[in-house]
Amino acid sequence: MWFKREQNRNRRLHRSHVLDVKLRSDQVRASRLRLGLLLFLVIAGPFFGLYLLWRVGEVALNAFVYQNADFAIQQIDVTTDGVIAPEQLRRWTGVKPGANLIALDLAAVKRNLELVSAIDSVSVERVLPRTLKIRVTERDPIAQVNVPRADGVSGIAVSVFQLDLDGMVMQPIDPRLCTVPLAQMNSQLPVIAGLNAFQLQPGRRMESLPVQAALKLIAAFASSPMAGLVDLRRVDVSAPGVVVATTGQGSEIIFGLDNFEQQLRRWRQIYDLGMRQQRAIATADLAVANNVPVRWMLASAAPVAVTPKAVKPIKTRKKNV
Repeated sequence: MWFKREQNRNRRLHRSHVLDVKLRSDQVRASRLRLGLLLFLVIAGPFFGLYLLWRVGEVALNAFVYQNADFAIQQIDVTTDGVIAPEQLRRWTGVKPGANLIALDLAAVKRNLELVSAIDSVSVERVLPRTLKIRVTERDPIAQVNVPRADGVSGIAVSVFQLDLDGMVMQPIDPRLCTVPLAQMNSQLPVIAGLNAFQLQPGRRMESLPVQAALKLIAAFASSPMAGLVDLRRVDVSAPGVVVATTGQGSEIIFGLDNFEQQLRRWRQIYDLGMRQQRAIATADLAVANNVPVRWMLASAAPVAVTPKAVKPIKTRKKNV
């Protein structure tokens, strides 16, 4: 009997010990849970607060700025130094009437305009509260290139490209989109011939040395002693080491690829000599340094006098740096 009582007593003591261990384990687990929750709140709390603040700020910006009718564009102020009509420039911007001035992507507006090959540079700025200000610098064409192409209707057609002083390739602007008279838009530019037509890509620069030389010749001619005396109609760049200019009066003048100012002065001296002798130049090779070869036109072959057109001074712009 004593052994049974002792055994029962030991069982009770064992159960009490097990219960005590479970109780301490639950307390530790609860304590750890509280500590983990506290750490989570300490770490995640600032992030949640920042997110909440960001969302509130976003809603406030939309309500008070980006969707605010007080910033709806009412005027697009466009100015240009060229011939493109301001209304056409406004259409090319892609800006819709009433668009929010603050939310407007100025880089996209600038990019839309500069995709036009005749435009050199664009500046865009906001003038609060409702005005978009755009300033356009156009490229000034000084020469053109005529490229024959197949046409299903008439057989052969001609695509016209224009080049500025730097050799940038442009597609001519439709005269209907310009502010100058149609007759002025159709004034003939000197034609550059003999180049690789596959290199003509609007918005790209012609790097060819002969083409660059031809453009420098055209620019130098505009301010040379020969300007106003003859028309420079065509410059051929197909011959190696020289460019060959053809005038409206039927003369063919060969130039070296540099020092055009000096060559043009020599041309004027030869021209004046011919005028004194009542003769017209047929060909002259100014690429030769000394004893310039000159061939004069026969009296019967001399062309009828043609009044040369006025030469428009060529603008030179500082490059953006």
